[in-house]
Amino acid sequence: MGLTSDKTLALAILFAVLLFVGTVWMWPRLARRDWRAVSGRVGLLLATQLVLFACLGIAVNQAFGFYASWADLLGTETDQGVVVDHTAGGPPGSPVQVVSTSEVHGMGGSLPRTAGQIQQVDIVGRTTHIATPAYVYLPPEYFQPQYRTRTFPVVVVLSGYPGTARALVDKLHYPRTEQHLVRAGRMRPTILVMLRPTVAPPRDTECVDVPRGPQTETFFARDLPDAVRAHYRAAGKPGGWGIVGDSTGGYCALKLAMHHPDVYAAGAGLSPSYKAPIDATTGDLFQGDRNLRNRADLWWFLRHEPAPDTSLLVTSSKVGETNYKATLKFIASVEATKLTRISSIILDSGGHNFNTWRREIPATLEWISGRLGGR
Repeated sequence: MGLTSDKTLALAILFAVLLFVGTVWMWPRLARRDWRAVSGRVGLLLATQLVLFACLGIAVNQAFGFYASWADLLGTETDQGVVVDHTAGGPPGSPVQVVSTSEVHGMGGSLPRTAGQIQQVDIVGRTTHIATPAYVYLPPEYFQPQYRTRTFPVVVVLSGYPGTARALVDKLHYPRTEQHLVRAGRMRPTILVMLRPTVAPPRDTECVDVPRGPQTETFFARDLPDAVRAHYRAAGKPGGWGIVGDSTGGYCALKLAMHHPDVYAAGAGLSPSYKAPIDATTGDLFQGDRNLRNRADLWWFLRHEPAPDTSLLVTSSKVGETNYKATLKFIASVEATKLTRISSIILDSGGHNFNTWRREIPATLEWISGRLGGR
């Protein structure tokens, strides 16, 4: 059973109940003061506590999508993805291979032209050779005859670290939110490409081109747009692409929009950081390359590089987010450039979690849609 399976959670809860009942039942027999009875009491209490913590951990992971599998949790996941050829998924060697399709639940039927379609895909980078799974949302208009010659704007959506791409669909509801906004006339039909920035699991590369390592920034700036344009009717000219992310994905979105304004006309960071950390999950990202380290620091970039012609959105909350003061400072720094455009969503309260980001996503999608060009 998988880590995110409901059966796993149900089994953990069953064990917790059985241990609790067993502890109550056995306690009178273990009331003596000899070492065996004391060891038995300690063992029962310890086992019950461990199973209760396991239940809580599994439930929290299901709610927030931190880890996708047992291997992901234990840090033993080494597979960087293999592109699998499928008969209906695209020609052999195509950078995008469709694994499966599904509709957006609760949006009026199962036909793509009325409910849109979510495609689970494998994407491989032509130049970086990075392979990663993703989910692509195609709006209903993509399948309607009157739009058959139309290209669509694209928004790349990134999860946090470790995160899962599926959580962007099931927990943060990006496709469903877009459909509601389009129907309300607040957003244009847009292709969403949803994936996690962790393209070399379990390592957190912070969307950096790691020397002698994964070329993550190049993948998102060059390979991913090329792959999507080759497979879908996606906007080809500058100005038709945006990028959104939360937490680590938010930092990546801002950095990619700032470093590559010719690719991403707008970037939105939900609860972002503004500098790549160096810790046990990242390893040595820069290998002594000072220029690479500086460019990954958005503060340094604003002070020393020409202001990029792009639009940025940042979010935070006055209570519950640790980046609130940094976000105000970042807004002021961008405003001083005169060329880069900056917007913000500041909530009165909200933690670093899915509930907060769900409150920010509708306004974020409406904002980014308004900054993307046409065909």
